[in-house]
Amino acid sequence: MKLMDVLLGHLNEFAIAPFTRRFIGVFDHDGRFGIPFLLISVLVAYALYRFRRGRDLTSTSSFWEFLGGYRVNFHRSALLDYSYYFLFAILNVAVVLPIVALIDPYVFGSGDYIDFFTNLWGERPHLGENVFLSLLYGLGLFLVRGFKHYWIHRFFHTNEWLWEFHKVHHSAPVLVPATAQRIHFVEKIVELTATLVVVGLYAGVFWYAAGGEISRYTLFGITYTTIIFNSLAANLRHSHVWLSFGPRIEHIINSPAQHQIHHSDLPEHHNMNYGTNLSLWDWMFGTLYVTTSNPERVRFGTGNPDTDARYSTLYGLIVTPVVAIGTKLKRKMTLAADKKPSLTSLKSVRRDGT
Repeated sequence: MKLMDVLLGHLNEFAIAPFTRRFIGVFDHDGRFGIPFLLISVLVAYALYRFRRGRDLTSTSSFWEFLGGYRVNFHRSALLDYSYYFLFAILNVAVVLPIVALIDPYVFGSGDYIDFFTNLWGERPHLGENVFLSLLYGLGLFLVRGFKHYWIHRFFHTNEWLWEFHKVHHSAPVLVPATAQRIHFVEKIVELTATLVVVGLYAGVFWYAAGGEISRYTLFGITYTTIIFNSLAANLRHSHVWLSFGPRIEHIINSPAQHQIHHSDLPEHHNMNYGTNLSLWDWMFGTLYVTTSNPERVRFGTGNPDTDARYSTLYGLIVTPVVAIGTKLKRKMTLAADKKPSLTSLKSVRRDGT
């Protein structure tokens, strides 16, 4: 009986509870997939549809078709994304969070930096909590996290080993909002670990300068940056609805059209628009691609149909990158071994004296 209780407890902790939290997450207003932000994206898409329909700028016969219809939203890849959205909740609890928890003690936190600066320069006078400091702290945290995400995202594209894991996300031939969660758990571990590092440093520096801990400004429990950027139709980034903010704004703020360009496997779109909320970083570091209201031709996927096919199942999304890394490592080790002179050849060289 006790064994059964233990097994049921683990089943609830690692499977039922995470799955349930994912399901009720759509009712959580503090997230991109919350009903308020999903509804905003739908309303923006509908307004765009009416605008284009009224000017004969779209050939779609209905709003449903404008959103992609059955061809997109019930595509095999989309159904896979809906399933993986729930499966990843289990992977997050069973794999990601335990590994990050093991790493956490070895990462300098905000308290470590505060102690360091205090020992170096002494204590600072406490400025106290006020709206200005809360807004400033929240803005800085948003910028730091965005900067971190830009470079992590870029490394996962340009490093041949990391790209094997990021292919999970880019192997989707159609985009639906759930595609945003189509990431490998290794990438999530790297992302969370990097967040621990940069947020710990930023918070430590800011809190030391302020003479004490400062909380972010929130409205109904949501940070104002989350409200602003999720309200900019964030769920349309992973969709087939072309929404451009125009070249000027897109130098600063990332539009859904820009992220669709990022997902395109056409040569002219390769390695562009790594930013998520802000395209400022792309502008600064030479990876910016701006769009106009005229939809461009895009083609989603990795550019290799055989590769994409290997990521067409839940098993493939989880295991394929690991197998690819193992195969690549074995190939490199074999090549390295072939380049080394054999023992026989060394003896031969010694006998000949050459």
